[in-house]
Amino acid sequence: MAEYLGLSIWDWFTLAVYFLGIICIGIWTARRVNDTADFFMGGRRFGKAFMVFFAFGAGTSGNDAVGVSSKTYTNGISGIWYQWLWLFATPFYWLIAPMFRRCRALTTGDFFEYRYDSSVGGLYALVGVAQLTVNMGVLLRGAGATIDAVTGSAIPASYAIVVMTLLFLFYGIAGGLAAAIVTDFIQGILTIILSFIILPFAWVAVGGLIGLREGIADPDMFSLVAPGEINLFHIVMFALSAIVGIVTQPHIMGVCAGGRNEMDGRVGFAGGNLLKRLCTIAWMLTGLCAIVYFAGKTDVIPDRIYGRMAREMLPTLMPGLLGIFVAALLASIMSSCDAFMVSCSGLFTQNLYRRHIVKTAPERHYVLVGRITALVIVICSVYFAFAFSDVPTALEWFFKVQAMMGAAFWLGLFWRRTTVAGAWVGTIAAFLVVAFTSRIDLFGLALWDFNARFAGSLPELMLWQGAFRVSWQIFFMLVSGFGACILVSLFTRRVDAARLDRFYACLRTPIQPNEPHQAPFTLPPGIEAPAPRKLINHPDIEIPMPTREGMYGFAFFWVMVALNVGFVYWLFS
Repeated sequence: MAEYLGLSIWDWFTLAVYFLGIICIGIWTARRVNDTADFFMGGRRFGKAFMVFFAFGAGTSGNDAVGVSSKTYTNGISGIWYQWLWLFATPFYWLIAPMFRRCRALTTGDFFEYRYDSSVGGLYALVGVAQLTVNMGVLLRGAGATIDAVTGSAIPASYAIVVMTLLFLFYGIAGGLAAAIVTDFIQGILTIILSFIILPFAWVAVGGLIGLREGIADPDMFSLVAPGEINLFHIVMFALSAIVGIVTQPHIMGVCAGGRNEMDGRVGFAGGNLLKRLCTIAWMLTGLCAIVYFAGKTDVIPDRIYGRMAREMLPTLMPGLLGIFVAALLASIMSSCDAFMVSCSGLFTQNLYRRHIVKTAPERHYVLVGRITALVIVICSVYFAFAFSDVPTALEWFFKVQAMMGAAFWLGLFWRRTTVAGAWVGTIAAFLVVAFTSRIDLFGLALWDFNARFAGSLPELMLWQGAFRVSWQIFFMLVSGFGACILVSLFTRRVDAARLDRFYACLRTPIQPNEPHQAPFTLPPGIEAPAPRKLINHPDIEIPMPTREGMYGFAFFWVMVALNVGFVYWLFS
């Protein structure tokens, strides 16, 4: 069959249908955007099914498949931890979601502003925008490399990045979070297709589990805890970083609070991410099959494994199948980038522009500022898409950055004594540790290189291939962040008691049926906050007593975690 730019006419037809559908959704949802609550939070009108696929779509991308399959190709099944590091955080999502919904806020920056003050809210806005801008660049980078591989370089990665960017820019700027949620329902289904479409054919091609055993001689490639780079300490530290940092990712507010009520957020956040854990197994198995399938070939690039497997297997099975794969890949990337883009623009608009630049203006004005900000942020993310050398390295940077304000969040949530100065110093301390233990380049010039100066003096357990292990870097970042925040808080002025009372009263008060949109941390008229029920009876400790609903869901998701790990262990034992 004739090809154009590496794809058949049927593949292009499939892509045209997908592009047209996404554009129509953007136009349709744009008509319902009247204020910032509509643009940044989708009007809080979505049910469980939409929220599950929104959480799944916002947290899952083809880049995840690229990263896991790439790391599995080089490290074996322990490469699954490049996404499974979030696995042990999943049960906590069930507990976290109601807290975000009860903030009655539009951004996570509101959490920091109302718990501390506007300076900490502004600090978080800067950190959050930088975090997701870099993450969008990582996603675009991985997808561009995959499309390059799928089309046999007929469509270069740079062209693919530009097309994807223009698409999610159009519907995201037009419809805001509502457009992201609606499109993510469709794109979430396509992402599941992306995750499993190659595996059955790859499994048959290599001869199944027996073929994998015969084709891979190194037994460590079948170990979940490898003796090399991804050892037990690596897994523990990345998992801890995931729990600490997930709450400071800006888009999590929308994922938890875009639903009609608390249960919609709970089911969406925990259920959507559990779905991702299942897809991660498929990505790992595909990468493992690639080791055998490409054995003896010297032109294999790990970052392009997933795309190359698709190109070599799918076109021979059915016309248009490769087009479905590319559409699913584009969907998986855009379903994450649209949520990130809207969250970033919300942080700048609500927590910087509205608080410090133009404090009183019509709602339409702030929606326009949000749209302009989204455009600028995406342009910056395209720059970062070309700044990283490979996807796994870029993911490691994201793991570190996303946990920098974790101490300020968690200590501020549970410990009244946490102060504004403590939040600032804890964040700065975490940042300085990461900067000090990294290599810093400016326009190709190395300004600082920790490994060049100190790697030779470190104990062997802290090194991997002559460089400081990322796991130890995360360890020192978390210790310094939490330690500095606690120590400084003990010796600096407390946050005003009335502010704290309002903050914790709002978090204790469940969302009411059909509750109207309120200002952040403001209860609806006529609603009284319930009396505190604390696990530890201390005036400075604010750990709420667990509810039956919370504990049942928490236990259920731990069972799901055990089943995921048990299945993979059983499969290769």
